[in-house]
Amino acid sequence: MIALSPEIITFLMLGGVLVLVLTGFPIGLVIGSVAFLVGTLIFGPKITFNILYSRLYELTLNYPYLAVPLFTFMGVILENSGIAEDLYEALYEWLSGFRGGLAVVTIIVGTILAACLGTITASVTILTLIALAPMVKRGYDKSIASGSIVAAGTLGILIPPSIMLVVYGPQAGVSVGRMFMGAIFPGLLLSGLYIAYISIRCALNPKLGPPIPVEARQKISYREKTVKLIKAVAPTLLIIIAVLGTIYTGIAPPTEAAAMGSLAVVILAIAYRKFTWRLIKYSSMEVLRVSAFVLLIAGLSYAYVGVFMSAGCGEVVTNLIMAVPGGRWGAFAMVMLIVFVLGMFIEWIGIVFIVVPVFSPIFVKLGFDPLWAAMMVCINLQMAFQTPPMAMSIFVCRGTAPPELGVTMDDIIKGVIPFIVIIMFCLILCTIFPQIITWLPEKMIG
Repeated sequence: MIALSPEIITFLMLGGVLVLVLTGFPIGLVIGSVAFLVGTLIFGPKITFNILYSRLYELTLNYPYLAVPLFTFMGVILENSGIAEDLYEALYEWLSGFRGGLAVVTIIVGTILAACLGTITASVTILTLIALAPMVKRGYDKSIASGSIVAAGTLGILIPPSIMLVVYGPQAGVSVGRMFMGAIFPGLLLSGLYIAYISIRCALNPKLGPPIPVEARQKISYREKTVKLIKAVAPTLLIIIAVLGTIYTGIAPPTEAAAMGSLAVVILAIAYRKFTWRLIKYSSMEVLRVSAFVLLIAGLSYAYVGVFMSAGCGEVVTNLIMAVPGGRWGAFAMVMLIVFVLGMFIEWIGIVFIVVPVFSPIFVKLGFDPLWAAMMVCINLQMAFQTPPMAMSIFVCRGTAPPELGVTMDDIIKGVIPFIVIIMFCLILCTIFPQIITWLPEKMIG
């Protein structure tokens, strides 16, 4: 064992993670290795093993995490049910005649999918498959087409039922149900700002999102379009009510609501005649894969934080943040900057498990509402999925895009920059008007 100051240990643990992540090693192995090596160095193998084992065991008994496989199952079934395609086609018939109409449809469909899927991978994949080709083939600028897909798909990790909120809540000591309700208005606000941006920009420069010519539109009556839209929206409303309705009314907490959502998507898949043994096998494997991935990183990150806090590093970070000029708002801005920078290099789940246990007590000391502060971090993490080099949404879109469309990584990155600015603007609005986040949770029953 070596006697090291908490400052040096903090540098070793945080610096070690950042350096090793850049080498390309999986984030879970990086975090676990740094925790084990630094812990052994300062505490010895026996104490380190006890810290790691007790933290891992404690996490496996955390009941709210049962929602992770349930929401994953719900998302996989919905992804393969055909509901998204029907919804896009119905909205396409309504808005294809407007400038930027297809990009607006993409944002709307992405928002609705976000309230049903809970993950960005499924959302971005579906939107890329159903929306990118129609936009590019009809003369849309590739940047605005791909940017709208990435931005809309990333809403899937913010608007409930979000796996990120399920993971974040227990770490921050905030009710997952209240976080679900707190995320609704910020998510809808972002969606509305995205639509406003696309509409204004395409109105000023029609070449970016030209309307579909009258002769190219499908000739169906107003009544037929209305009926088709209702039929397309109704299934998603059923899922939203099954999950968020039961939480808001106090009928069930998020974990049981996830089971209700899973039941709803199974019923819909049967109704759409897509519920097969092949789908059951595929969804089961996806649930195992995603759940194992999430819980492995979660467990190792939780163990890492155990070593970090036991070595007194939490106090070092707290003192550093509290010493930032500008009072509590200066300290809060520093936390948000740290989260933003970490989002460029580390997976969101690693960020949540590493920084949330450290920053949550700081928010309390600064006098901020824990729910409001937690949601501000989650909104901030929207940018993490769209800022290279660790930009999951961008990579999913690029990997899913048909090669014949010629959409490049440069097109996508150029397209997401305005949406990142919009997220920053949303953070400012939620700072000035915290009721955007806190009003709905205060109205919850139970």
